[in-house]
Amino acid sequence: MEIVIANKSHSVYADIICQTIADAAQVRGTGIAKRKPEYIITKMENGNAVIALEGDKFAGFCYIEQWSHGKFVANSGLIVHPDFRNIGLAKQIKQKIFEHSRTKFPDAKVFSITTGLAVMKMNSDLGYKPVTFSELTTDQSFWNGCQTCKNFDVLTRTEQKMCLCTGMLYDPSKEVKQTHQHKYDKKVWTRLKNIKQTMFLKKDKNEK
Repeated sequence: MEIVIANKSHSVYADIICQTIADAAQVRGTGIAKRKPEYIITKMENGNAVIALEGDKFAGFCYIEQWSHGKFVANSGLIVHPDFRNIGLAKQIKQKIFEHSRTKFPDAKVFSITTGLAVMKMNSDLGYKPVTFSELTTDQSFWNGCQTCKNFDVLTRTEQKMCLCTGMLYDPSKEVKQTHQHKYDKKVWTRLKNIKQTMFLKKDKNEK
């Protein structure tokens, strides 16, 4: 397995990357941002993506997005092809794109919003810490990307202050203090997720 910084030569994989992302979004029923091949190719050409390949076969992908004039970056579109799941590849891709982000944008804060416990653990292992949405980018174009999520009404209802997703942030200015300080506790994260679901989904039912 090879995980490398993508370039123009990898543009031939753009279609299968987009299809894999779309398929995963349909299965999960959550708002993974759908992208067009042209967008993925641009990320490759700009050196803002990593791709995993097994020989010539596509295995996984992730790209970097910049927000608030480069003050924030997000590692987005993390996807693993079904043929290569459950072997720890997602974690390896996440590590690679995080390191690339830190090298290319050393002063930027790296953030993530997710409902996935596996992603939360990977983020925690990399030094992210849970934060309120107010500590993330205020760039409206980022939040507009949540419109494809079935829980977008929750985000709108709370005026973008809270949703079922958990916000996580890596702040390079606090790198020494935060390294290996935030131990991942699955029980705590699961409880937080369940509380949010109960609170917001119960409200949805009462409003119908």
